[in-house]
Amino acid sequence: MPTPWWRNAVVYQVLPRSFADSDGDGLGDLPGLTARLDHLVDLGVDALWLTPCYRSPWRDAGYDITDHRAIDPELGTLADFDRMVSAAHDRRLRVLLDVVPNHTSDQHEWFQRALAAGPGSAERERYVFRAGRAPGRPPSNWESRFGGPAWSQVPDGQWYLHLFAPEQPDLNWRDPRVRAEFAEILRFWGRRGVDGFRIDVAAALVKDLREPLRDVVGGEGSTGLDDFAANPDHPFLDRPEVHDVYRGWNRVFHEFDPPLIGVAETWVRGEQRARYLRPGELQQAFEFEFLRVRWRAADYRRVVSESTAAARSVGRAATWVLANHDSVRQVSVLGLPRDVDTGVWLATGGTEPATDLALGTRRARALIMLALALPGSAYLYQGEELGLPEVADLPAAVLRDPKRNGGKDRGREGCRVPLPWTRGGASFGFSSGSPWLPQPAGWGDYSVEAQRGDPGSVLELYRSALRLRRGLGGDEAFCWDTDRNTGDVLAFWRGDVLVVVNTGPAAVPLPPGPVLLASCPLEGGALPGDAAVWLRPSGT
Repeated sequence: MPTPWWRNAVVYQVLPRSFADSDGDGLGDLPGLTARLDHLVDLGVDALWLTPCYRSPWRDAGYDITDHRAIDPELGTLADFDRMVSAAHDRRLRVLLDVVPNHTSDQHEWFQRALAAGPGSAERERYVFRAGRAPGRPPSNWESRFGGPAWSQVPDGQWYLHLFAPEQPDLNWRDPRVRAEFAEILRFWGRRGVDGFRIDVAAALVKDLREPLRDVVGGEGSTGLDDFAANPDHPFLDRPEVHDVYRGWNRVFHEFDPPLIGVAETWVRGEQRARYLRPGELQQAFEFEFLRVRWRAADYRRVVSESTAAARSVGRAATWVLANHDSVRQVSVLGLPRDVDTGVWLATGGTEPATDLALGTRRARALIMLALALPGSAYLYQGEELGLPEVADLPAAVLRDPKRNGGKDRGREGCRVPLPWTRGGASFGFSSGSPWLPQPAGWGDYSVEAQRGDPGSVLELYRSALRLRRGLGGDEAFCWDTDRNTGDVLAFWRGDVLVVVNTGPAAVPLPPGPVLLASCPLEGGALPGDAAVWLRPSGT
């Protein structure tokens, strides 16, 4: 049986509002994306993942949806979407679309009908409405991912659940109408040519709604989002019943030829994550622990070993994530001391402490060589191939992210600043107008135009690594190098290619043989600190 296209694919995440603008309104759009698809081809990726472009009030970057079958007018039309998919396929790029099944916008017609219908109605059963424990007290201690209670009260006294913003009410996946609706949503976009779906908040769909609702262990103020040790039978995360949802989705995927794929955004680990990948369920699940490592070889070694073993236990390969629209950009993170909390750093506007961008860039170059050498698939986030830093000092007036904890935090917009395409000009080639988020004055130095053809640039390193990656063999061609894989050094084999990553300060010796790619110049046959190399040792 041939290897499916997605098993070892590299997928490029596109945030459409920040990718490219075609009409000068300062907002990226689908025609702008279509016009820039050749950048993805030149880069060497296999597919693009498009974050939500549905009709939305845009309270949470489009993850609050009012119509799952319509394109938001700010981004284009269904005809624009069809042209983009066709143009991508003409370039042999697959297209994955974000699907958001955990919640809708509070402006969705279902939720508006639920509010109007009142307690006990069939309309309210599509969501999670409950009476409070006592006057003024919510039904449970569950807390929102964005801070504060996960419950909001409506005028008739009931409370509705929102694991995210109040404008994002959670759907009730125990209601068969919800399941039927999303099956039709998947079919709608499958018929329009998409190749699969990235599934937002995949582990949270099914909640334990038996009365009385159970509190999360940890008391008031505890989200319990990752604390499965204290909550082994978690009331709203990774419920066993959620797998029945994905078995149903897999049947929908196989209505198409070739079958569509599903990629789970889950923050669960190891064996829990692998359960989403069992035969008859989903095809990929993001490995987020890799993203959390702060440049320590021992931590990378543990995560790679555990994740590859877990994926192989169900016949799958791991899915590596280095960055996304919710995370601080790697160049900035890796330039900070390891013990600095990025949230605290962002709250200072990125000034305390100052990030060492030269060091961060050096490490980020080595890290992408590590990630792209690992067995399995890899997901890249737009702008990482340019070495963009976090824009931590955006003016408060432009910050709209609901994940700001009542304004105490900066939110996630610093990694969403529109891309620079040219050295100069209006918004550095992103738009002919003013971009929806301001770009720093030096943004043009990171542009595609400035880096293309420069052998020392981050962009050209990505292009070289992606080209060479195709010769590393399948995901089964992986084993640790027992002699070198110790201390600050990670070392492993991909077939006859030796991959060495040095997370320490001191140079380490390398075996003789031709170098395929290095993140920085070598030092007389040695790999400097904060660097990576792919080589083919003599005699192998």
